[in-house]
Parts: sequence; C-alpha cells; structure tokens
Amino acid sequence: MRVVIQKVKSASVTVDDKVISSIKQGLMILVGISTQDTREDATKLCNKILKLRIFEDYDNKPETENTQKWAGKPWAKSVLDDEKFSILSVSQFTLYGTIKKGTKPDFHKAAKGEIAKTLYDFFLSELRAAVGDARVQDGQFGAMMDVSLVNDGPVTIVWDTRDSTM
Repeated sequence: MRVVIQKVKSASVTVDDKVISSIKQGLMILVGISTQDTREDATKLCNKILKLRIFEDYDNKPETENTQKWAGKPWAKSVLDDEKFSILSVSQFTLYGTIKKGTKPDFHKAAKGEIAKTLYDFFLSELRAAVGDARVQDGQFGAMMDVSLVNDGPVTIVWDTRDSTM
C-alpha cells in the first residue's frame, strides 16, 4: 500500500457539493492499494500511521534555541498520544499510476474495485479499532471527491509498505 501522509490543521471531503467528512488537527492520508497488497500490508500501514511521531509536544519546549518558531518539542507525538488528533483517509488509486510511456497514466498496478474496497475497509476498521470511530473519517470510495486541507508545517511524507528504501 502506498500512502501520502499530510499533517493538517484541518481537512475535508466534499462529494456532490456536500461536505461528507471533515477533521480539525490531525493527518490527511491518501491511500493507494496495489494488486500485490494484502491484509498484512494494511495492518503494517495502520501501525505506521498511528505511531508516526509527527506532532509537537506543547507541554515541552524545544531542546535548542535554534529551533525556529516551534511552540513545543517537534516530532514528539503521534495520533495515539492525544485525542485531539484525527485522521481523514481518502482512497486514491492514482497513487499507483505510472507515466513511463507516453503521456497517459497507466493504472494497471492499482487494485481493482471490490478487491481494493475490501482491503481499504479493513484498513479503516483497523484504524478505528485503535482510536475510535469518531477520530477516523474517510471519503467516499470510488466517488469524484473534492479534497480540501490546510497543511501544518507543511509536513508531507510518502511511504509504501513494500518499499524498504522509503
């Protein structure tokens, strides 16, 4: 599974001019599922996202005076560490698009419809089991979505469960 993780001040998903989900501070994640992915990949990704120390600890000051404009100790807290952090997850098959030949993207590496949905739903259920239903929002699988977000930092990380170099 491939994911783009963004630390956000807020994020939302709109479908047919209606906001269907939104979060305040937390993580906006775009999730791509490949033809090779399994439940093991979904669990691995879930654990990585939940434990990723991407937030400041406002109870502690930065260790050095050179740290620019940090209000707290950077890279100290994860989603698991504070109930104010939420997750907005959006399925994104285009993360497995390739443009090696020509100018039209090729999506053959992306898992198809129901197979991807089953694995994506499992991934969401793992996240929700760890932090609760209210703290995990998602888009609408397969729909044309407008995704809005306010980056915090900005902090953006790309990770693939199958790539040991990332």
